[in-house]
Amino acid sequence: LDRLAQLHPKLIDLSLDRSFALLDRLDKPHHRLPPTIHVAGTNGKGSVIAFLRAMAEAAGLKVHVYSSPHLCQFNERIRLAGTLIDDVALADLLEEVETANGDMAVTFFEVTTAAAMLAYSRVPADILLLETGLGGALDSTNVVASPVATIITPIAKDHEHFLGNNLINIASQKAGIMKQGIPCFSARQDNDVAHELDRHASKIGTSILYAGQDFQLSPALDGGVHLTIGEIDITLPAPGLYGAHQIDNAGLAAACLTEITRRDLLPRAPKKIDFAAVSAGMKKAVWPGRIQLLNNGELAKQWPHQSIWLDGAHNAHGAQALANALEKICAGRWNIICGALNTRDPAEFLNPLASLAGSVRCLTIPSQDASFTAKNLSKAAKALGLESAPSASVKTAFNELNLKHPVIICGSLYLAGHVLEQNKTLPE
Repeated sequence: LDRLAQLHPKLIDLSLDRSFALLDRLDKPHHRLPPTIHVAGTNGKGSVIAFLRAMAEAAGLKVHVYSSPHLCQFNERIRLAGTLIDDVALADLLEEVETANGDMAVTFFEVTTAAAMLAYSRVPADILLLETGLGGALDSTNVVASPVATIITPIAKDHEHFLGNNLINIASQKAGIMKQGIPCFSARQDNDVAHELDRHASKIGTSILYAGQDFQLSPALDGGVHLTIGEIDITLPAPGLYGAHQIDNAGLAAACLTEITRRDLLPRAPKKIDFAAVSAGMKKAVWPGRIQLLNNGELAKQWPHQSIWLDGAHNAHGAQALANALEKICAGRWNIICGALNTRDPAEFLNPLASLAGSVRCLTIPSQDASFTAKNLSKAAKALGLESAPSASVKTAFNELNLKHPVIICGSLYLAGHVLEQNKTLPE
C-alpha cells in the first residue's frame, strides 16, 4: 500500500481516464460486478450504506461493500460477501494490479479501487454497495455503466480545495453518478442543489425520487421511521445508529431497497427484500466512528465516570447533526476532546458544538501531517469563548475532564480511527 501511494505525485487527481486504462489492462472487471447501488453525497454516505447492508443481509443476500476512508485498517474498505478482505487476499490483489499497471501514473485511490473491482468480479454476491471517494462524476468508482440505482445523500460544502466552494458546482460533480434510465434516490436538498440535480437528470434522461417529495419520511412516536413510497405505507423501528439525521439516512436506504425490489432489479437475489428484513436491518446497522458509544475497551476502563462517545464528523453540516444528537443523549454540558485537519476553518466545526461545551481538550492527530497542532486548535476554540487547552494524547486528555459530564471525541475520521485503536475495539 505504501509503495502504491508513490505511483502518482498527487494524492488526489480527479479523472476517469487512468481508471479506465488500468481496468482495461485487468480485463474490465467493472463489467462483471453484481447489481450495484452507487452512493454519492457529502454527509451520510457511509451510514446509508450501513443501513443498506444490514437490510440486505437480513434478507439473506450476500453483500459486497466498498467504502472509504478506513478508520484503522485498509481492509475495512473492501467487504466481500459480508466479510472484510483478509491480508493475504488483499496483498495478492494489489500485487496483481500493480503488475498490470506497470509504470503508468495512477493515484492511490485509483489503483486500490481497481483492486476492489477485481475482487468484486471474482467473489459471488447478490449486491454491491459502492461509495464514491470524492465528488462523483470524476470519481474512480464512476466506472460502473449500469447500476441498479444511485443514491445522493445531503450535499454541503466539503473538500472545497478539490470540488470548489460553490454548492451548485459541488452538486454537479455529485450528480455525475446518475445514469440514463436508472432511478436515483435523493435526500432532501438545498433548493439550488436540487435544481442542479434536476437539470442533470433531465439532461441525461433519468428521474430523481426526493425524500419529502416523492417519498415521505417522518419520525414515529416510538423513535422509528414512517415511510411512504407509492402504495407502500409502513412504520419501521428506531434505527440502530444514533441521531435524528439517521432517521433520514435509514429512510433513504429503505426507500431505495423497497423500490428496486418492487421493480425486480435484483435478479440474482435468492429471495426478495421484505418489510421484515428492512425492519431488522434498521435495528442491526453498525457504522463505527459515527456517534458510537464506547461502552467497553481500554478508554472505558480508564474513565468509567460517564459515557464516552465517538464521532468522525468534520464539517459544519456534520457538526450540526452531531450537536443535535448530543442534545438528545444528554441535555447538559459535554466534555469535548477534538482534533481536526487544517484544510478548513475549525470554527465551522466548533461553532455548532459551542453551546454544549464544558471543557474542550485539543489533540494533534497522530501520523497526520495535515493535522492542526493541539496548541493551534486550542487557540481557535478559545477565540470562540470556549474553555480549552491542548493535550498530549487521548489518554492524558481524559485526566483533565469534568467527572460529571459525558465525553464526545470528535472532529475527524482520522482521530476516530486513532481512538478505536487506542481503545482496542477495531471495526469488524
